[in-house]
Amino acid sequence: MAESDFQGRLLPGERIQWTGMPPSGILLTPADAMRIPFSLLWGGFAVFWEWSVLHSGQAPGFFALWGIPFVLIGLYLIVGRFFADAWMRAGTSYAVTNQRVLILRTRPAFKFTAYSIDRLPELSLEERADGKGTIRFQPQISAWNNRGWAAWTPATDMTQFLMIADARNVFDRIQKTGAKVGA
Repeated sequence: MAESDFQGRLLPGERIQWTGMPPSGILLTPADAMRIPFSLLWGGFAVFWEWSVLHSGQAPGFFALWGIPFVLIGLYLIVGRFFADAWMRAGTSYAVTNQRVLILRTRPAFKFTAYSIDRLPELSLEERADGKGTIRFQPQISAWNNRGWAAWTPATDMTQFLMIADARNVFDRIQKTGAKVGA
């Protein structure tokens, strides 16, 4: 994805000042320190349940069917979410214009989000030592808040630029643009 992906979505007089993408491949976040053990416990119990039901020979057939969704959810939480997240991030682009912050995602379905810079409810930066970081445009209560699948699959969260390179420079650019627009 490139700057041209946003051209048909710009407002009159709007100019792109920066474009970027989230990183490719498997991405671990600090919250995974708790999510990985939880997913292993969930998946382990679900597999144990299903194996016990299938090998007991005494449980009703309904019990075998009952465990299948839990095993599938466990597989997604243990390994599938990392691949789903990487696949979605590969179809995501970010842009900062002289008026708005833009997020375009083409996978699994098209979604375009625009935030007017002068009306951002919050602007926060989480930065690593290597300069990569996440810029959030809305408040985040905690890593465990009720963001649904976005807590497990960060690419679904359309309120952030996820782990972009040179995050502080982009953050400063948004702040300076906001000061100009608000003046």
